[in-house]
Amino acid sequence: METKKQKIAVAVTGASGSIYTKVLLDKLTTLKEQCDEISIVMSDNAKAVWELELENKIYQDYDFNYYDKNNFMAPFASGSAKYDALIICPCSMGTLARISSGISNDLITRAADVILKERKKLILVTRDAPLNLIHINNMKLLTEAGAIICPASPSFYSKPKTFEELAATVIDRVIDLIGLTQKTFRWGIDKT
Repeated sequence: METKKQKIAVAVTGASGSIYTKVLLDKLTTLKEQCDEISIVMSDNAKAVWELELENKIYQDYDFNYYDKNNFMAPFASGSAKYDALIICPCSMGTLARISSGISNDLITRAADVILKERKKLILVTRDAPLNLIHINNMKLLTEAGAIICPASPSFYSKPKTFEELAATVIDRVIDLIGLTQKTFRWGIDKT
């Protein structure tokens, strides 16, 4: 029996952690056969941070559908498009606050609102430390609303040797959370 192909949206905010986005887009490229659509929206700050941290502009070179941050005609701005998941990677605390307050002032926050109301998977790869009580309360509120907070906290038991392998310990968890099949390190199964 063939499994349903997914429609995935990825939103990128201006939080530090572009390496996570790059690893996510690389991984989704290898898993495209499991997806009907992969759509991307980036804030202006996300592009600036990528260029600062990774010293390139390859974010525009991936073979996905790109949408402007103010394009409310993008399919994932409506529940009728039937997207399965939205991954916000990295997710800034400002974006987290706007989503938790129900403020849909751009495509990223509108898409998050849509995913929540449609009871689909919203994965927030938060990237900030330390956290204040406002951040924690916003995460609590979004968790209660059905979102999944997946902090960009890498694991080390797979013995990653590069920054990309370290980032992949988070991104592989995200890929599992949205339900795509992948080959990755599994605790208690893989021996290193």
